[in-house]
Amino acid sequence: MVARNAEARLQELAIVLPPPPTPFGAYVEAIQCGSLLFLSGMLPVVGHDPIFLGRVGEELAVLQGYDAARTACLSGLAAARSHLGSLNRIRSIAKLGVYIAAPGDFREHPKVADGASELLRDVFGAERVPPRVVLGVSSIPLGMPVEIELVLEIEP
Repeated sequence: MVARNAEARLQELAIVLPPPPTPFGAYVEAIQCGSLLFLSGMLPVVGHDPIFLGRVGEELAVLQGYDAARTACLSGLAAARSHLGSLNRIRSIAKLGVYIAAPGDFREHPKVADGASELLRDVFGAERVPPRVVLGVSSIPLGMPVEIELVLEIEP
């Protein structure tokens, strides 16, 4: 179970969540099914404004990819807070998916994905790092370098 002090950890870490992202198409950012909250693919945006563009390993370096993954994850936390009212309602992180736009010979996917994983670790605790899948893809919507998928178990 994730510690119930996620909101306090954000303050301790001086992390300010961006405004919740707004859809780029005909979909919603979050939907609750029973005790699970499914978030749409989260992009490295602030609100509706892209912060990173390009492919990791081409236009962007690995560290920029890491920062893009962190930014996308921050958007995910903002969407979850908007839906739930508080991140303290998150019981566990059931799944983290990180999709990285990169050339076929790129090999640093785990280092990029750590931008999201380490943020979640810092906010929810080291013993609560979620399982994850990391995939390299040829492109991500709107030319962004990463997309994050989160499934959260929540309290009623």
